[in-house]
Amino acid sequence: MTANTDSSGSSTTAPRRRSTSTDIALIAAFAALIAVCALLPAIHVGAGLVPITLQTFGVLLAGAVLGAKRGFLAVLLYVVVGAAGLPVFSGGKAGLGVLTGPTGGYIVGFALAALLCGFLVERLPRGTVSRSVPLVFLAGIVSSALFIHTLGMAGLVLRADLSWTEAWNTDKVFWIGDVVKNIFMAIVATAVHRAFPDLLRRA
Repeated sequence: MTANTDSSGSSTTAPRRRSTSTDIALIAAFAALIAVCALLPAIHVGAGLVPITLQTFGVLLAGAVLGAKRGFLAVLLYVVVGAAGLPVFSGGKAGLGVLTGPTGGYIVGFALAALLCGFLVERLPRGTVSRSVPLVFLAGIVSSALFIHTLGMAGLVLRADLSWTEAWNTDKVFWIGDVVKNIFMAIVATAVHRAFPDLLRRA
């Protein structure tokens, strides 16, 4: 089998190979960023079941910068690495027990939130992503609300034996922090897209 060639006779497999390599590097880099955000000192509030970390910043930034597919894969890689035993979850925890524990719903929600955030950012008009801080912020906060908070509360109900009211009372203290983190996420994401305007691929 021969490599495809363009009209000048040059091979087109090399650019494709470089593109795949770049995607893999970006996915791995953002998975590492999420791990770093998770391992920074956490603040415990209320009953202490759910710590406040910068994880959601890294998760939603992955979606907003890389788009739906690569953002989802970056978070999925982070989750798989943690489930496999590397201490990359909040507080240096690891293993499947974290995913099946009281905070497991939040971690499952991370991947879906990155997917939705990336999908919404990809749908912004071309050329506006780099200057659409309010819209990127909105994509992040909607994704966080629909998946991270909702699935997180579901996990508390199922695994911590809380009522939905108690789960909401535990979860609601994180909303102010999430608003602040999403503001910074939108600022950073738009800055990245100004510097690298071809980074985001639209499906």
